[in-house]
Amino acid sequence: MSLRENIVEFMRKKVYKPMLKEELAIQFGLEGKEIEVFYNILKDMEKEGIIIKTRNERYGLVEKMNLIVGKIEGNEKGFGFLIPDDKTKEDVFIPAEDMNGALHGDRVIVRITSKGLSGKKEEGEVIRILERANDTIVGTFESSNNFGFVIPDDSRIAYDVFISKSNFNGAKTNQKVVVEITRWPEKRRNPEGKIVEILGYVGEKGTDILSIIKQFKLSEDFPAKVLNQASSIEQTVSQEEIEKRVDLRNLNIFTIDGADAKDLDDAVSIEKLSNGNYKLGVHIADVSHYVKEKSPIDKEAYKRGNSVYLVDRVIPMLPKELSNGICSLNPNEDRLTLSVFMEIDKNGSVVDYKIVEGVIRSKARLVYDDVSDFLERDDKEALKNLEGVTEDLKIMEELSHILYEKRQKRGCIDFDFPEARIILDEDGIPIDVVKEDRRIADKMIEEFMLVCNETIAEHFYWADIPFLYRIHEEPDMEKIEEFNKFIHNFGYSIKGIQDIHPKELQLLTKEVKGKKEETLINTLLLRSLKKAKYSSEKDIHFGLAAEYYCHFTAPIRRYPDLQIHRIIKNYINGKLSSNEQDRLHVLLPKVADHTSTTERTAEEAEREVEDLKKAEYMSTRIGNVYEGIISSLTHFGMYVQLDNTIEGLVHFSNMIDDYYYFDEDKYYIIGEHTNKVYRLGDTVKIIVINTDLVKRTIDFMLVQEDE
Repeated sequence: MSLRENIVEFMRKKVYKPMLKEELAIQFGLEGKEIEVFYNILKDMEKEGIIIKTRNERYGLVEKMNLIVGKIEGNEKGFGFLIPDDKTKEDVFIPAEDMNGALHGDRVIVRITSKGLSGKKEEGEVIRILERANDTIVGTFESSNNFGFVIPDDSRIAYDVFISKSNFNGAKTNQKVVVEITRWPEKRRNPEGKIVEILGYVGEKGTDILSIIKQFKLSEDFPAKVLNQASSIEQTVSQEEIEKRVDLRNLNIFTIDGADAKDLDDAVSIEKLSNGNYKLGVHIADVSHYVKEKSPIDKEAYKRGNSVYLVDRVIPMLPKELSNGICSLNPNEDRLTLSVFMEIDKNGSVVDYKIVEGVIRSKARLVYDDVSDFLERDDKEALKNLEGVTEDLKIMEELSHILYEKRQKRGCIDFDFPEARIILDEDGIPIDVVKEDRRIADKMIEEFMLVCNETIAEHFYWADIPFLYRIHEEPDMEKIEEFNKFIHNFGYSIKGIQDIHPKELQLLTKEVKGKKEETLINTLLLRSLKKAKYSSEKDIHFGLAAEYYCHFTAPIRRYPDLQIHRIIKNYINGKLSSNEQDRLHVLLPKVADHTSTTERTAEEAEREVEDLKKAEYMSTRIGNVYEGIISSLTHFGMYVQLDNTIEGLVHFSNMIDDYYYFDEDKYYIIGEHTNKVYRLGDTVKIIVINTDLVKRTIDFMLVQEDE
């Protein structure tokens, strides 16, 4: 047992009363230099929120003192919620007066001040800030004569930042800036800061997305060390390396991607065997051959965790020499791969498989739309771009249907949410927002990647090798019960809540398909489920109804895939010594936590940019009338979604024909005098009345039929 574990064990004892550090050192029989090491361990444990030092310098365990550690989720009105580290605990409401200078994202210790009664949340008070999340804040600068303020873009940060004149550093009113905090907020006192970067005026080309990039602390540029290493990487595969590999260059291998994709990390091949089975090859770029562990490129890739895909740009995980160069499976060029060959029978079961280090030469770079046009309607125009692969594509389509049916039988939940594609002009201004359909080519590649990821995960689980899984835990029963109560309003119900199987939820998604409440029920169902994440411990993937799952197929843009490739290659080459396995047991939980966090950051940034561009698109359409569907109801109004996925709020204050309120039990909005009812899924006509590009919101007003 380590000294840290001994300290926790000792403090957990019933008889333990908080002690001074000197008393603890005596208790553990420490002398000389050991005492200094011991004090440093106490300091680290305090920083992590495991123990706490009381006002009289005595140490106790946080868990024994009615205290909870977690992160603050802020609100523009000044209050917040504690999201506990311990996922078995409920969120805690923190009133504004008890935030004590904590800001959104800060890691804190909270004391519970009142127990949650009759459906209300527990309340608490921040007593210690362990770690600040926002050394810098992005916002809009406003100055008066002798001082200025920065109004944060992130509305969850409830304070404006005070800037003294000497810290303007050239900033002017209405410019987007980055401010560094020099003094943290206290009760009734705003934080103070100095301007460290000017991003440009509000509304100036490129300033809007740059502000979001800075807000989420995404790095557009690579450090010099990384660029130097990248520029020294050979852009052709050496003959020497080819000779060490399984040569797959004679196979009919090709890529299928979006028209503007430049980082092609997966290719496919197919063969129909004489026994009627299919031999599917999934060929993934061997990034780990070029990105060695602990090299500058690797450290930067780990820090980023993944590529981020914004509307007008990609912030890549790896420099372009790798992502668009030697690692991208470009046509007619030799490329190194980790290839998985799977023999799949007519029921969709993988009856045999092989993992090899290969070298391929992709025969073609196909585009999703061409492949779909050919398979869905035998389009002659698309055929021109598919020379030499049409037979393979037909066999692939056949196999993808078999794999899909197998997943359906298993109970996989398919959320078919409409996705938006935002089209920008050369100045970055949105000129159209269109709904993207998932067509046969997209679904086909998805099936092949899913079966490959499952095959790899199952293999390494049974090989009993330290590994990185992609898990999606079973949902909380309370959340599913709540969801069940809600869908009861629409005449639906879920069976077997006590031990819910994904099949039950799959049946519901099929039942609502095509109905006006489909998007709403699917959205709320998704919110009732846990979030998928990375883990060094195997668990199910509930949404996929899969026993084993991992991410193996995108090492150019996801660090977990790159980590897995290293494990696989060491395993294939007999280099997984017991020491290496011990090292992985320590390393992988850290990789899992870190990359789950960077993934969430990327998703938030992507969503913010999308919301911003949608608001910008609608800002030039004030006064336009559209038809939409009521997509959600709140205590202050209702959201209406248009056919192109854009959503806006109809606030109660803009519903002027009556006084409306939200009846939570019956789940509708009703007028007090007219008894007029608005339900989810109702079709309504709206007029666009306002947009706010800072808050990234859109306001609608209902249009009555006779207007």
